Amino acid sequence: MHFNGIKSYILDNEFKIVILNNKINIANYLKMGHFDNNKVIIRYIKKDKEKSLIINGKDLIVSKLKIKEVLIEGIFYNIEFR
Repeated sequence: MHFNGIKSYILDNEFKIVILNNKINIANYLKMGHFDNNKVIIRYIKKDKEKSLIINGKDLIVSKLKIKEVLIEGIFYNIEFR
């Protein structure tokens, strides 16, 4: 791996979402636009435009919250990218 490859790995700012069982891990998001027990809206940047990730479900909770990462748990009904 050359220097640019290492630099992009370390300074990874790309929006990422990982879904596993009853957990959704989101990295490099812009802000949380809305949160309640049934809906979460996460704002993120894609190709210099602000987009929204909308998670609908039941008993949604934030179990981990960091500056650039959030982990949401609960029963998920659907996930929309807008």
